[in-house]
Formats: sequence, structure tokens, C-alpha cells
Amino acid sequence: MEWNDVLIIGSGVAALQLAKSLSSDKNVRILTKSHIKNANSYLAQGGIAAAVGIGDDPTKHFADTLEAGRFHNNEDSVREILNEAPTLIGDLSNEANIFDQDQNGNILLGLEGAHSENRIVHCGGDATGKNVIEYLISNLSENIKVEENVFAYELIINQMQNRCIGVKAKNLDGTIRSFYGEYVILATGGCGQVYRYTSSAPTVTGDGIAMAYLAGAEIVDMEFIQFHPTLLYKNRETLGLISEAVRGEGAILITEDGTPIMEGVHPLKDLGPRHIVSQTIFTYIENGHKVYLDITSIKDFEKKFPSITAICQRNGVNLSEGRIPVAPGSHFLMGGIKTDLIGRTSINGLFAIGEVACTGLHGANRLASNSLLEGLYQGKKLSHWINTNSKKEHSLDLPRSVPFIQEKRIYLPDVQVLKNSMMKRVGIIRSKELLEEQNNWLKELSLSELTEFDSYSIQDIEVIFMYITSTLITKAALCRTESRGGHFREDFPYEDDVDWYKKVNLHKHKSKILMK
Repeated sequence: MEWNDVLIIGSGVAALQLAKSLSSDKNVRILTKSHIKNANSYLAQGGIAAAVGIGDDPTKHFADTLEAGRFHNNEDSVREILNEAPTLIGDLSNEANIFDQDQNGNILLGLEGAHSENRIVHCGGDATGKNVIEYLISNLSENIKVEENVFAYELIINQMQNRCIGVKAKNLDGTIRSFYGEYVILATGGCGQVYRYTSSAPTVTGDGIAMAYLAGAEIVDMEFIQFHPTLLYKNRETLGLISEAVRGEGAILITEDGTPIMEGVHPLKDLGPRHIVSQTIFTYIENGHKVYLDITSIKDFEKKFPSITAICQRNGVNLSEGRIPVAPGSHFLMGGIKTDLIGRTSINGLFAIGEVACTGLHGANRLASNSLLEGLYQGKKLSHWINTNSKKEHSLDLPRSVPFIQEKRIYLPDVQVLKNSMMKRVGIIRSKELLEEQNNWLKELSLSELTEFDSYSIQDIEVIFMYITSTLITKAALCRTESRGGHFREDFPYEDDVDWYKKVNLHKHKSKILMK
């Protein structure tokens, strides 16, 4: 038996902030399915939003967040996180001194879509996630054990207490291991890889959401998928994120003949909310146009955006022409495992932080650069709660040890079929017809009824989790008969505050619609 005071699944900013902030007397273990840096947080280009500028304040940040989230947000969550944002940035700046500064030593503040003020702090231009993650990793104390290439696939539940006491996991060679913890934390990220076009790391396949759902946790707001407007698009494939900060510096979206596409669409034009910009680009592409970012107005582009420059050069895009071909793709999940601000789920002993969790901060559409902020906040908040709570002993209903068994195969449609179908039927523009078609197809597979995963390979379990998570997204999208934020239905194209001021709450045995 491998016992831990704190067992963390995942290695993004929320997980590492939590681990770093826990007291040194805690026995902490981090399990990550790949390399510790192979997470969406590491790829984050945009930055961290905080009202630290002259003339800015958290109430303005609050208003922008609610407007972008189409007022589906949990206002208490928004208020607390955004009020803490300046302190989080101040603490990180004092500890690490990693934020970009002007010649006078003041933190530079960038502008991104749907923000009313310049309030985005960056590290290394467009390498904010990389710099923050590397700082957090370098400051992990000796009481923290990191195990890479360990795939967690099942939550261990004490049914008598409705308490999570650990996880089952597999090494790359198929060896099954059981890990136990006083506090079990899912920090596994979102589910971007269920879509063909995505900015997500290859590891982001909805594992934590599927595990929590199968264990009986409440899942909420799964219909709200954010599609980032600008992914590098070449040969009908998306090849990496082109940060919103590029538009913040003055780039505009144009067609092949140079026509600006956001004129008259939204008052903020190219810096409008992401769902508006994504839908506009998608419509142009569907009508046979090509869409580009015109970067000719940005001086020293390569210096300001070294990561994006490298992505473009690697994929044969000549920046001297002043255009970057783009298309929208899956970027962020606003929903997830229902939690409070501490990270507590509906299952005792199980916590969720980061993108896998739904605190209500983002509402129906995340405001740019609020995601790293949320991860930093949640990691710090949960660490304080764990540090100040006296340890309680719980009787453990330990499962039978299964070191290794013969693997069997499950026959599913190829994962590319799933990705293409999700993009087509549950993507940027949805309808009852397409959603029902996808829901019926997924329902026939009956994957949510699986109860035993020991005998499947890591690769098969990962695909099963992608199908289960896709089912949750599809069900929620079919249920919500309105359009709001990242959920757009052409058969219900308007917001409905009368009938839909509520949330779609999914549970394995008792799904329901809850008043907000």
C-alpha cells in the first residue's frame, strides 16, 4: 500500500501551486500520466489577468468576467478570486521576479479580448505558462514525490462513507498500482483532445472528468466549450495556438482579399469575446474563405512573440508576408467537476482544482487569461485549507491488490472518428439534429456502464474516457435549448434568461437541471 497525506493527480499550474504551498510536514505525491511539463499550463501563452494597473480595480475585472461569461458565472466565486488576483501576482513577483517589466522596473500590462483595461502580466513575452511552471517545479520541497508516466484510471471509493480514499493507476508496462491519500486531488485538466481542432496538449483527454463521473461525482456546465479563435491553420490541420495577445498588440482578422471580418460584428471588433470571434471565423471558413491574422502593424513581432514565431517557422509560415492563417479550435472547458472554492466535490475526500473543476468563475465563456489565475488561486486556497485542518483517521476499505492481469481489448470506432464527429456535431455551431445524431451514436456504445478497467490497456482506457467525456458534453448541449457563451445552437440562437437561468448538472444516477 502506498499511503500519502496528499495525493495529487496531474501536474499543471493548480497541482504545482498546491504542492509548493503545502506545509513541509505533509507526505505529498504527484502522479502525472506523462512528463511533468506535458500539460496545458506549460503551453499557456497569454498571461495572467489581475487588476494591478493604475486606474484598474477588481470591480472592473469582475464586470468584464461576467460580461464574457454571459452572466452564467457564480458571482461569489468571481468576486473572491479576482479580489485575490493582485495579491497572487504580488506574491509571485516578489518570490520569483519572472514577470516582464519596462525599463523602470514596472510590470508590463497587456490587453486581451473583452478586457476593458490593460491587466495581463506576461513572462518571457508569450511563454508565461512555461516560466510559471518551471518556477513552481524548481521550488517543490523534498517531501513531494513526483511520479511520471503513471496513468490514474479509477477512483477508490469507500462506499460506506461515500469517501474517496485513493486511485488505481498503471505504469507504462501495465503494472497496476494502488495509491491512497487523506486528500485526493484531481488536477488533470480539461478535455480538448476530444475535438479534431484543439490547442490542448496530447495528454488532455478528459480523464479526471470521466473518473469522477463514474465514481458518482456531480458534473456541471459541460456544454460550455471555449473555442479559441486563432489556432495556426495549414493543410486543414491546426498546429498550435496564436495567442490573443497578438490581437491585443494590434493584429486584425482578414480574409484572403484583405477584408476585415470583425467590422460591425462586435463593438470590440477583433478583441470581442472569444465565442463571438470564433463563430465569425468559423462562418467565413465554412463559406469557402481563408482567414488570416494581419500582423503588419506589430513592430518587433519576433521579439514580442518568440514562441509563436517558432511555431510559425516550424510549420513553414513566412512571417515576413505579414499574415498568419488561422482557424478556431477547442481551447478550454468552462464546466467540469462541480466544486466550491476550496475544491471540494460531492464525494468526501475528493477535491478538484484547475480546468477539471467548475467553480463558476468562467460562466459560459472564460475571459482571456483568467485560467492561470484560477489555477494559482485554487492551489493556494486548497493548500491553506489542508494545512489548517487537523488530520483525521479514516478506516480504509482496501481493494484486492491486482499487480498485473492479462489485458483485453475493447473495440471502439477509431479516436479520429470521435474527434471529427465532435467537431462537426458538437462544435462551434450546434443544432438539435446534429446533437441528437451524436448522442444516439455515443449511447449505442454504452461506455458509461463499464465498471471494471483493470484489464484494459492505458491507450484503451484513455479512449474510453474521451468517449465518456464527449457523451457528457453532448448530453448537456442537447439539454440547453438556448445559446449562451461557448454554447451556440442555430435552432435556439438567443439567450433565454427566463427559462435558462440554471445549470445542467450531470450525475451517473440522477442527472438534473438546477436553478443557478
